[in-house]
Amino acid sequence: MDHQYGEVKEESPVVVVMVPLPAQGHLNQLLHLSRLISTRGLPVHYVGAATHNRQAKSRIQGWDTSTISNLKFHDFSVPPFINPAPDPKALNKFPSHLIPTFDAERYLREPLAAFLKTLSQNTQRVVVIHDGLMSFAAEEASFHHNAEAYCFHSCSVFAFLYLFWESLGKPADGGNLIPSDISGHASWEDCLSDDFLDLRNRSHQYMKLPVGDLYNTCDPIEGEFMKLLTLHPILGENKNSWAIGPLNPVEFDTETNQTHKCIKWLNNQSPNSVIYVSFGTATSVSDEQITEIAFGLECSEQRFIWVLRDADRGDIYAGKEEKLRKIELPDGYEERVEGVGLIVRDWAPQLEILAHSSTGGFMSHCGWNSCMESLSMGVPIAAWPMHSDQPCNTILVSEVLKCGVVVREWVHRKEVVSAEAIETAVRKLMASEEGKEIRKRADEVGIAIREAVSKNGSSTTQLDSFLTHISRV
Repeated sequence: MDHQYGEVKEESPVVVVMVPLPAQGHLNQLLHLSRLISTRGLPVHYVGAATHNRQAKSRIQGWDTSTISNLKFHDFSVPPFINPAPDPKALNKFPSHLIPTFDAERYLREPLAAFLKTLSQNTQRVVVIHDGLMSFAAEEASFHHNAEAYCFHSCSVFAFLYLFWESLGKPADGGNLIPSDISGHASWEDCLSDDFLDLRNRSHQYMKLPVGDLYNTCDPIEGEFMKLLTLHPILGENKNSWAIGPLNPVEFDTETNQTHKCIKWLNNQSPNSVIYVSFGTATSVSDEQITEIAFGLECSEQRFIWVLRDADRGDIYAGKEEKLRKIELPDGYEERVEGVGLIVRDWAPQLEILAHSSTGGFMSHCGWNSCMESLSMGVPIAAWPMHSDQPCNTILVSEVLKCGVVVREWVHRKEVVSAEAIETAVRKLMASEEGKEIRKRADEVGIAIREAVSKNGSSTTQLDSFLTHISRV
């Protein structure tokens, strides 16, 4: 629903405005946060282009956006933007095809400015929570005496520290930023595209304007890194910081979605027997690599659910009339793996799959959203980083938390991973003594994460602290 600016009348002394980046892993994190805040009694306004608001609502898992009366969506107009297909052959796996979408978001600035002006005239305080790459929202908030902005960081704190450490020339002993015994390699090189770096640099000009920072993480997994972050003279910047994750629901009743084929299939499998394979919504894999994955999974002799779909376009609802890529599997493959593997070619309920007792592993690109979902459910990860913060998250998961194995080291990112290497990683995670220890550790971490969001847990306490702060008299 498009709410016109002049119609906004708020009875609450504090209102919250969410400004997400229009990519699935960013849209859903701020929408989950919207739920948490709105259910505590504060009105929340989630703003964006109509197509991205529609996407966020249609793909949310664990709750229904229509059931929360004080969560409102505002469809702002943006001009048409090109909507290119992803390039599965690209050696740099960063989703450069989404750059036109990100560029179009600058047109949200004018309607956001008008909306904030109206809100500021009708309430005591306007709180803007924006994605780190939508920091123009912080400048718009700065124009109003009763508005303040907070930056939401959608990556791990470890990734933030690791890449800052790299920018300092990787000083010995981790430079008081990361553990000194880290052996894994991550780098900005090939993580991002030049166009995206330009976007990031433009966004960073406003990064001193937010008065605080929010992180989708929690003390059980990144408490020590949060302390390092807040104490660092450059990174901390004397701002308040809150670790409030995981934002996704952590208690799932799979009985509520018995109709989905994935859940029905999982119901017939043994506990911890299935590895779930998905590389997120922004990664496009080459035909050659898909063949290797297919044979690797088959030869592993482990049960699996494989989400085999191309990366999202910037507008997932446009371009339906165009000829879409049809991802082919080897001849006879689906017949051979029938009963052992399930191929899913459309949207899959990832949270519910990870929450299911039959799921015992997750082969993942290690996007932070997927990491948090998997770890919160106690599911260990076979890490296969593709771009962005994912190489850093791989190190955090495999070396620091010891909740996963590595399928492909980042230094080999331009190489096709062989079926043999994939088979080895799957067997190691799902059918070895080492895998049992990793699963035990992941289960312990999952329990600790779920406790963090329980009553009086660390994340619940920090969210309460944030809400008290923004509701101060």
